[in-house]
Order: sequence, then structure tokens, then C-alpha cells
Amino acid sequence: MTYRDRLPSLLKWSTGGVAAVLLVLTGYAMLSGESTPSTPGSTATGMPSPASTYYEAPGDWSEPERWAVLPRGARTDEQGNEVGFPHTTEGAVGMLAAANTTEVTAAHSHVDVQLGMYASYLIAADRTEDNKTKIEQAGAESDAKMRRSMGLPEDGAPPPGAYARNHVVGFQVIQASPSEAAVWLLSRVTTRKGEMETEEGAYTCTLVAAEWDGTDWRLSAASTEDTLRRHGRDQSPPIAAPGDPAFNSGGWTAIRAAS
Repeated sequence: MTYRDRLPSLLKWSTGGVAAVLLVLTGYAMLSGESTPSTPGSTATGMPSPASTYYEAPGDWSEPERWAVLPRGARTDEQGNEVGFPHTTEGAVGMLAAANTTEVTAAHSHVDVQLGMYASYLIAADRTEDNKTKIEQAGAESDAKMRRSMGLPEDGAPPPGAYARNHVVGFQVIQASPSEAAVWLLSRVTTRKGEMETEEGAYTCTLVAAEWDGTDWRLSAASTEDTLRRHGRDQSPPIAAPGDPAFNSGGWTAIRAAS
């Protein structure tokens, strides 16, 4: 069996619906004052974005050389999200992976996802009513983009069976200390327009940051801005699925699901 046979849904990049779920908090860039020119892995607004628009699977399969079982959160909060990650680098990556693993459906919109992430993962200083409004507005814009990509009216709900999912499959730590961590995340992004539609997908890498607030790892405008300033112009790792030889040569660590 070839690599292509094992990954039948590796299709060309689909704008709109796929792009809408690349990051949990698509409106979170509004909270950061950083404004830098677009570079591979980042947008002009400062938030990371896909570094490539097309991924062609190679013919050979190479098992990942590096694996990690990331720690889970100690508990599930009122939003249904894992929180209470250990005060370790692996704990920071675990939080970032959990925050960036999402599913948007007809019953659970981008607005729902982003407001849940706002409550669960933002540092206390950033949880203001003004920021909450900005994030909610950005979620609504993402929902509209997703509907447009599916050929639906902007104010309509996705049909039954439609979804947009972001699942983190690999990571690369570029800087870590007891107080913060900067990490590249590799994600598998998939969309489906309805029950009888074909799933479409792509891989993307995103630069993210975590800050320790004394009790848990959090997302913050300050740490995001600082990470983008220090590392946003760095060359991003190659976008390569686990199994692609470039996954290993690019320095990715694959994530093995915890038992």
C-alpha cells in the first residue's frame, strides 16, 4: 500500500471553510498590537496562517522517528475543555494542542468554539468584555466564511453532517522556559459540506505561544505578540504529514493519543 493509498483525503487546499478553523481564536489577533508584514506562517495581522496552499503526498512511507504522548488536563471545565495542565514544557504543548483541536458543526458554531476557548484558555488579564465582543464578532465572520465556502447563504446554518475540524498531529518546540513556550503546531484540517459529500483536507503549521499564569498554561496577547516578534520571521518547518519523509527531516514530533 502506498502513502497515497493510506491518505486518500489529502486534497488541494480549500479556502474558506478549511481556513476558518486553522486557529481556535481567529479573532485573537485583534487583542495583540503586533502588526508585521506577511511571512511564511503568519498573516499581515500578526496571526499565523497556512504556509502553503497545496500539499502533494510522496510515494514512500516513513514512520515518524519522534513520538510524544502529551499530558492531558487534570480536569474538564464548564465549557467541556481540558484545563489544569502540568507546569512543564510538555504541559504547555498539551494545552496548545487541546486549544487548537476543534470541531465546528451545525449545532456548534465558530462563535460557540471561540467563546468556549475564551473562557477556558485566555489569561485573566485578556478576559474583558471588549475582547469577548471582538472574539465573538470574529467567530461570526468565520461562520459566514464557512457557509460561503459551502455555497450557502451567509446567514444560514450548515446542513446536517457538515463540519470543519482541526486536529493537531505534530509539534516542534522552538523556545521554552518555566514561564512561556513557543511552539509550531502541525494540524490536519478537514471539512465536509454535508452527509453525502466527500471530506476534503489539508495540513497546515501554525506558530503559537503559551504563558504560565501561576496555575495553568494560558493564551495571552502579550505572549502571542512577543513570540511573533521574535520568531514570526523565522522559516517555518515543512508542512508534511506523519509518514512523509519530510516530517522527520523537518524536525516534527508526532503526537500519540493517550490511553
